[in-house]
Amino acid sequence: MPLPFSPQWKDKASGFFSSSGVKLKEAGQTAGTFVGEVAKDAKGNVAEVAGRVGLSVKSRWTLLQQPSTRHAMQERLIEAAASTGSILRKGISETKDKVAVGKTKVEEVAKKTAQKSKTIITDIERWQKGVASTDVFGVPIEVTVHREESSRPIPQILVKCADYLVLSGLNAPYLFKSEGDKKVIQQLVSSFNLDSNASLPDGVNPVDIAALVKCYLASLPEPLTTFELYEEIKGARSSINAMRNILKKLPTVNFMTLEYITALLHRVSQKSLLNKMDAQSLAMEFAPLIMWQNGQKPEYYRQYWNDPRTGQNGTDKAPTYSAWDMLAEEDDTAIASSMIPLDDGTPMDFGAIEVVQCLIQHHNAIFTDANETVWR
Repeated sequence: MPLPFSPQWKDKASGFFSSSGVKLKEAGQTAGTFVGEVAKDAKGNVAEVAGRVGLSVKSRWTLLQQPSTRHAMQERLIEAAASTGSILRKGISETKDKVAVGKTKVEEVAKKTAQKSKTIITDIERWQKGVASTDVFGVPIEVTVHREESSRPIPQILVKCADYLVLSGLNAPYLFKSEGDKKVIQQLVSSFNLDSNASLPDGVNPVDIAALVKCYLASLPEPLTTFELYEEIKGARSSINAMRNILKKLPTVNFMTLEYITALLHRVSQKSLLNKMDAQSLAMEFAPLIMWQNGQKPEYYRQYWNDPRTGQNGTDKAPTYSAWDMLAEEDDTAIASSMIPLDDGTPMDFGAIEVVQCLIQHHNAIFTDANETVWR
């Protein structure tokens, strides 16, 4: 038998249902204020729930006002009260989940912002280093070109090395693959860090000059293709027209230097029957030096160091080492012409290899508007 439907209980039920919608809306507004933009969806969810509950309550309460249905609806009223409480708890639970997700997103944004700030600070420090010193290795390429005041926006070290190789080194076996003599390369690094217009000594092995080119490119704080255009350039590797258009977005110094280097590699590949370095082999060697993602810098070449410098009175001065003058001396017995390892711990970027191979094989078509280098 149904329980008597007392006026006191009726008043309590009426008050409960009348305030449910208001409380739910207030809960949604509070949630929205707490998480801001992150919890907008949660606020909308709670408000929507409040609306549905309000309509349900209004409909049911109308029926309750009719004497013929009071006793029949009493149990339904109790169920409705329980259902409303469940909906309220669910809405609040969903809001808490949104808050948790929002907190995680805020932490991710903060982490990325901190990393970007660190990168900017590092770039500024590198720029300052380049302006304040005579170093060539490890300095932004635009700083070196600006300091040299050359008529061609290409670092002089690359021009001198390329001229030397074209004149006397294109037939050298495994050119750009052999490591070269570490001590000779050490002396060349020191020489160009003292004077970017230094001359290459007569009779130096072309293999050592080729290794010097690779060391210089690896020392750049940012690759010739830049971090910004990495994905675009990689995505255009199957289209000459697309590659030509995207490369035009590069800074002038980067574009002209990239044209110069790939022109040299194209010339080397034309002698592949003698030097055993075709376009694919050259691309495998140069892809990690021309095109890499932020945080995946080719670190192998940090091994190069300076030789002790002799003072004016003939005594040896204590050597001064920079980050790009460091070359480990642990293994002086290593074979001077041993191959440079292709795997330095980072995964091989086959997309970058295909890009560089494309630049070598289709050099003249890609750089047709760049007054491309024509070797004598």
